[in-house]
Amino acid sequence: MTEKHHNIALVLGSVRQNRQGIKVAHWLARVIEERGFEVDFIDMKEKPLPFLDKRYVDYADDAPRLLKELHERLMRADGYLFVTPEYNHSVPAALKNFLDHFGPEFYRKPAAVVSYSASKFGGIRVIDHLSDILLALGLIVTPNNMPISQVEKTFDDAGNLNDERYIKRVKKFIDSFIWYLETLSTKEK
Repeated sequence: MTEKHHNIALVLGSVRQNRQGIKVAHWLARVIEERGFEVDFIDMKEKPLPFLDKRYVDYADDAPRLLKELHERLMRADGYLFVTPEYNHSVPAALKNFLDHFGPEFYRKPAAVVSYSASKFGGIRVIDHLSDILLALGLIVTPNNMPISQVEKTFDDAGNLNDERYIKRVKKFIDSFIWYLETLSTKEK
């Protein structure tokens, strides 16, 4: 890693009660912070947006405070990690709605996807759908992704990792993401 301090926005796309993704997101944030990166944790449940009426760029100076706050946080980010479940083989509505509110904030920045599910497949179908959306927004989607299967068994109730195989997988996943982050970063800090 270079001397440059990077800010990574970690976006959790689930708003369900008893959601398992909160465990995945907190674990991933710890792993990234241990690597020396700043994590800006954006939780759709804590930052609920109305259904899309106008994108942030369509407002003049009268954007709602929440949109302005999220815009500023997204602009500060050097890259994005999306943690998402798979709903009906696709992207959760809250995450899609969030993404639709923004656009230029994402342009030419790296993004990677961590999916999860209760099944053995780990939400792999959402990765393709979300990657297509992220590419349309101008993000550079890294080729590595990280599906987490049987999430309720993989993490305990306190959010601790139960499956040691994910330690090696997350290292490879984060190494790839960091390479893209370092390579594509053009911001001066």
